[in-house]
This record gives sequence, C-alpha cells and structure tokens, in this order.
Amino acid sequence: MRRRAVVAAAAVLTGGVAVLLGVAVPQAQAAEVSYATRCIPPSGIGLPPVDGTTKVEITAPAAAKVGDTVDVVWTFTQAASRNPDIIDLPADSVQPSGTLKAAGAQSADIAMRGPRQNPPVPKGGAMVLSAMKGSLKLTTAGQVMLTPDAYVVNALSTDTSCAPTQQVQPAATITVTAGSGSSSGGTGEPSHTGTPSHTPTKTTSPSPPASTSTSPSPSGGSGGQTDFTGKVVNVPYTCQSPIGQKRATSPVQINARKNGGSYDLTVQFKKSVMDSPIDIPANSVKPAMQVVLGGADKGSVAVEGPKNAAPIKQGAPIEIPDLTGVYKPGATGEATLSPGVLTIDALGTRTTCTPDSSTVSLTLDTTEQAGGASGATGGSGSSSSTAGGASTSGGLAETGAGDHATLKALGLVAGTAVLLGAAVFTYLPGRRRTR
Repeated sequence: MRRRAVVAAAAVLTGGVAVLLGVAVPQAQAAEVSYATRCIPPSGIGLPPVDGTTKVEITAPAAAKVGDTVDVVWTFTQAASRNPDIIDLPADSVQPSGTLKAAGAQSADIAMRGPRQNPPVPKGGAMVLSAMKGSLKLTTAGQVMLTPDAYVVNALSTDTSCAPTQQVQPAATITVTAGSGSSSGGTGEPSHTGTPSHTPTKTTSPSPPASTSTSPSPSGGSGGQTDFTGKVVNVPYTCQSPIGQKRATSPVQINARKNGGSYDLTVQFKKSVMDSPIDIPANSVKPAMQVVLGGADKGSVAVEGPKNAAPIKQGAPIEIPDLTGVYKPGATGEATLSPGVLTIDALGTRTTCTPDSSTVSLTLDTTEQAGGASGATGGSGSSSSTAGGASTSGGLAETGAGDHATLKALGLVAGTAVLLGAAVFTYLPGRRRTR
C-alpha cells in the first residue's frame, strides 16, 4: 500500500510539473460541422437538384510545427440525402472525393479522397460514404483553420456534385509554431479537388449483317428441313424508365429449329454494340422478350437469356446472350414471328421496351398442336409478360443523334449511367421525387 501511494504521488507531482512547465503532447482533434448542401445529378438523367444537409467531422492534429506535413481525415456523419427508390447500390461501388479549405495563417485547397468502400445501399436507404483523407504541409506559424467545401460522389462511373449553399464554419484548427521549415509563404502547396476523372465510353455503331430471307416449308419443315433462319430486322423501341422515356433501335434476328411439332426459338441481338462503361457484377442482368405471333397464329412466345455468369470489366465488350424459348403452334398455315416487348431485370430494377412497329423476322409453315399458342399469349414456355406490356421501372440509354439510336441500352442495364447516377444522387428523407 505504501508503495502504491508513493507511485500515485509521483504521478500527481509529475503531472503538476508538466502543467507548470506548459508541457503537453498535442492531441488530435475532431469536430463536426453541419451545412446546407445542393447536389447536382449527372447530366441527362432528368432529375432536379436536391437540397439537403451534410454533416462532417474533421480530424487533425491540434498543434504542429512549420515544415510538418499533417494528415487530416474527413468523415461523413450524415450524407446530404438518401438513396431513392430506384436501384440497390452494390457494396464497394461508391467513392467520395472533395476539397478541404485551409485558411488563416496559410491558405490551401486540400484534396481529399476516400476508398471505394461501402456496404450495400438498398433503395431508400441512407447513403454511407467512406472517410476521406488528405495531407497539408504547414508553411506559416499561426492558426490554420480547416473547413469542408464541395465534394463529389462517384458511383460506377457517374459523378454527383455537392456544394455548400451557405457559409461553412471551420471544423478544426491547427496551432502552428515556428520550426525548421520555411515560414515565408502564405499559401500551401497546390492541390487538386480530388474529382475523379473518367475516360469517355467508347461505342461502335452496329452494322447489321445482310438479312437472310426464310422460305417457309410445308407443315413447318417437310422435306427434312429442321433449321429456319430469320432475317435481321432493325427494331425501334420506346423504353420506359423511372426517370422518363428513352428511344433506341437494335438489330434483332429470330431463328427456329423444329423439334417434333414445336420449334425451339433463338432470338439474337446482333453484335456487341458498345463497351461496358462500368464494372458489371456477375449474375446481375437477365433479359427476356415476347416474340409476337402473326399470320395464321396468334399470341406471343416468351424467350429469355441467362444471367451474366462472370463479371464484365469496365471497357470490355458487352456480349448480349441469346434469348431462347419454345414455340408450339396453335394453328395450321403460315405463322409470322416478330420481336416484341423486351424486359431487362438488373440489380433489382426492371426496364420495359415496347417496339414502335412490328417487323417480321421469320415465317414458318406450321401445323396446329394441342395446347398451342393460337389466340393465347405466350404458348409453351411463356412468361407473365405480354406483348405491349405495361411499363415498369428500370432505365435504358439513348445513343447517337437520332430519336432511335443503336440499342446500347442492353450494355448498360447492369449499371446504366442513368440509373446509377440517379441512385447516387440521393434524396432527402420525406422528399418525393418530382415526376
């Protein structure tokens, strides 16, 4: 007990001496500021600016010397708004960057950047942004005040820019004492704002292969014919998304193989019409279509493609998978097959594209089968979608100058710049999207 008392007394005395001598180890400080913010979505997505509140905590050393390079950390305690009810943002898809202002004894723009690191953000969920880091070389003795300024949120190649709409209070102050470094300067080293740069997406205009006419054979292929090749037709689509209508055109071909009294259908979107503008996760995109029947037969037949089995890297060509299904004729005679409504499910969203006009790709001589398609939507292998189906959520991007540009929409469905820009362009709780 006596020894403990001596140790305690010594500690008290030592602390007292430190106080008397003014000796103390500078401690890092963290302070939070809150400021009104306006965020601007990527151009072309049809969403208005959003006004919200950003809450930021700045961590920096309380004291340092001239010549020191200090590390500072910007932590978001509240983003300006929330993720709208459009799309789920996958993990590690969002990266913040911004500018921290230094003022007082010296002035500088400190480039701040955080890692692309976030938990999955569901539709309507609170945005979670990683902490940003930067550094500042101290050049002048005195008080250096640190104030958060504009920042950019990048989500899978799209930028949402957010800036204060009021004067922001300093969040941290560094007391800089004279040291071995120069004290003649009044400005810090030049720095950049930290805004990510992106290489424009490369696109290629598709040139559909020469069409191949199909000669129908009696009863769907008498004389031994089993394979039937349709012609390539350019289909003008109007696509409905949660942010408005888009129009696009794609070359499509319908082929068939006789299988008993039925036909195995394969629908092909010819060529890869673009490179991927983003990293697309595996198992995130699934296309489907209703093939419209005409002539002797009526209704539609559902065809669908597999999900993308492997991730698609940014800049890699988008390969659209074949869509397959089974057509069981419901009538005897010449039946025509035309591309119909296209739906694409991607990352929790659905895009519906309806042809502006019907163009026949394949004609078959058919024999009626029990339970066949005539008059019924779908037939064998049908899904719940219908020709001319109702619009649902999702988003496809128009390209080129005309109203109907090449359908590179399919290459964007797993993270179209329109959708992802809208997703990161978050909404305040309780604020309704303008329609």
